[in-house]
This record gives sequence, C-alpha cells and structure tokens, in this order.
Amino acid sequence: MIFIDGSNMYHSLKAYFKRTDIDLGCFSNKILDKRRLVRMYYYNAVVGKVEEPERFKDQEKFFKSVAAIPYTELRLGRLVYTNQWPNSPPFEKGVDVQLATDMITHAFKNNYDVAILVAGDNDFVGAIQAVKDNGKHVEVALFGQERTSRQLRDVADRVIVLDGRILRGCWKGPPPPGPNAPRHANHSEPRKDIPNGQRNEPRKEARIETRHEPRDVSRNEPRDEALSESNPEPFNDFWNNSRFEA
Repeated sequence: MIFIDGSNMYHSLKAYFKRTDIDLGCFSNKILDKRRLVRMYYYNAVVGKVEEPERFKDQEKFFKSVAAIPYTELRLGRLVYTNQWPNSPPFEKGVDVQLATDMITHAFKNNYDVAILVAGDNDFVGAIQAVKDNGKHVEVALFGQERTSRQLRDVADRVIVLDGRILRGCWKGPPPPGPNAPRHANHSEPRKDIPNGQRNEPRKEARIETRHEPRDVSRNEPRDEALSESNPEPFNDFWNNSRFEA
C-alpha cells in the first residue's frame, strides 16, 4: 500500500521542482517498481471555502481527479484558521493521525506486505516502527538531500529518493522555464542490513509470494523505464525481483 502525505508532497514538489503538476498514477507505478498495488491512500486538508474561495475551487477539482485514479482512496482533514488569518497561516487538523492510523490498522489486518510512505515528517517514526514490529516492510519515499528527514531514513527498511530521474515522464505538462530542481546522486539508498560490496539478496523470512500481476494505475500510459536505466550500478536486486504486495 502507498500512503501519501499530500501537503508534504505539494510543498516539496514546489520547492525542489518549481511545479506541482504530477501524475499520481504514473508516480505510483514508479515507486511500486513492478510490484502489485493493493491500494493507494492520499491525505490532505481542505482549505476554507470562505477564507480562500478560489483555492477551494482549484483544490476541489484536484481532489476529484485523485479520487478517479484506480485503487485510490482520498482521506481529507481540514485547515484551521485562527483569528490572525491571513497574517498567520492555517494549520492542518487530523491528517497525520489518520495516515498513521490507516498504516498501522492495515498492517495488523495483514492487508499488505510493504508500506510505501511518501512523507517527510519525523512524527511518523513511531507508526513506521509499529508496522515493522508487525512483520511488515516499510519504504519511505523522500524529497531532498540525505540530510533531510534523518529519523525517517534511519527507521525505514528502504529509502526512495524522489529526484528528477524517478519522476521523469510523470509530469502533466512541459517543464517551466529557468533552472529546475537540484540534482540528487541516487534515487534510492541501499538497505541497511546488507554490507557494502555484497550482493543484495532477500532475507529468507521476507520472501512472500503473491498470486497477482502488477496493476498499472496510470491511464493508458506506457511505463517509463528510466527508473531502472538511470542508475548504472545494480539497483537493489532484492527489491527489483521481489513479488511483494504494496
């Protein structure tokens, strides 16, 4: 299963790539990397209809497009506006708790083998550890350099760095003019339990067979093979060849 912190994703795309028009169906296929998608959950907060009417309309259209993606569930919290608005920005209510609750609940119900968390908040460390303690694998997909979200990187079984190469082919329009996002060295980090220089083989107890083929949740869009071609070194054989359900 994929769990996306929509606010973090929006602001990270804006900060690193100067654009936010990402195709979530294509994006999910990239981070799944041929594994079967059980379900994708997208979390965000609804802006105030009175406080920000134009943004509310744009957000409503976007949420409808997200809900139309196959095997995708929309989980919405709300933005709380204080008396200091608009001088003080609103804050989210109920989003992070809902994400953590869903990730843990589905793990205990044995609904997935691998959780892929797209977030950058270190507050999710406890939820990740709870999922791991229930025998599941957790991957964290992050924007930014190695120094960002250090605690998430340390607790995750695998880290996917979301750089320009992994997102190639997933934009809805042409790139904006001017310099784009900064370059990142690699789009994934090696698993922590395998010494450097050794072949990345699966742990025996982690080999879980599934009976289904991968689901392509993008809309009639061919898979962009740049994900595996962009790195000249072997790309974690364990994760490429595994047949986990995510």
